[in-house]
Amino acid sequence: MHAAQASFFVAALLLWWADAALPTPAQRVPALLLAALLAGVGWSFVAPARMAALGQVARPEEIKPASVLFNLLVMMGFGLGPLAIALLRRAAGWPGVFLGAAALFVLASAALLAVRTRASGRVHGALVAEVREGLAAVAARPLLRELMLAATTGYLAMGPMTVLLPKLASTRLGLAELQRGAFLGALALALIAGGLLALTRRAHHGRSILVATGVAGIALASLGLVGTAGAALALLATVGMAGGLALSLIVAGIQAQAPDALRGRIVSLYTIVSQVVPAASGVAAGALVQAFGVGTALLACGALLAAATAANAVWMRALRMHRG
Repeated sequence: MHAAQASFFVAALLLWWADAALPTPAQRVPALLLAALLAGVGWSFVAPARMAALGQVARPEEIKPASVLFNLLVMMGFGLGPLAIALLRRAAGWPGVFLGAAALFVLASAALLAVRTRASGRVHGALVAEVREGLAAVAARPLLRELMLAATTGYLAMGPMTVLLPKLASTRLGLAELQRGAFLGALALALIAGGLLALTRRAHHGRSILVATGVAGIALASLGLVGTAGAALALLATVGMAGGLALSLIVAGIQAQAPDALRGRIVSLYTIVSQVVPAASGVAAGALVQAFGVGTALLACGALLAAATAANAVWMRALRMHRG
């Protein structure tokens, strides 16, 4: 995991060097692409490794609440990122942003030094065989399979939010840079609130996942119809709370359902979903906003999420029955 963390550190330093040494945006493109590659490689290792390590650090009865808390911290970083970037950029420009990110990666690696894990003792085979083994484990367990597909549906919102919300804030809402950062940063509070709702023992997990994902889709679509900051903030909070609740319960369910011997493979599949689906949906959202504008793009993406969730509610029997 430390080597993967180092790739994040190198990516941040590469961005800092490109900003300082290369005068034009066109000259910085290769460095930007290389930094993106390094960050992607690092994330591919760090994301499943930390979830697999959580299964070793937490006792069996602690897996679900620990997974929810883990996801809360992830969503906090996702939500506070835009605000932190805006503040650092205002104080020290882009160099401050890149060096600040590098410093945080160093702190994260230092915090991991005290974590002790154990080797699984498994003999690793060919990569293709291990991928098939993970897929077979997911396919053999109806609830695990449906949780993975529910995660795929939920992550349909992540790409459009990353692409479209800054566009909405700057064009339709007319917010200044710090106001945009605060607007997007409000998503962090909503995600945290949704994650805290996931900690309640009274929630029926399966139905909560389906209802929350559907509500997030409707609220995301409604963002395409508003033109005031207050209404947009209320809808953004709804998307964040509903999404935070759904994804926290999904992560907790996957952790609880994954067999110990195959946990790393299964959470790796979840990580692939969490990377590929937002990237693909973000590209699609970018094409929509270029062709039809931000309002229509938000409306279409939210409607797709709500429709997909409605279809899931019809056929996902194991998830509907999942009490948690």
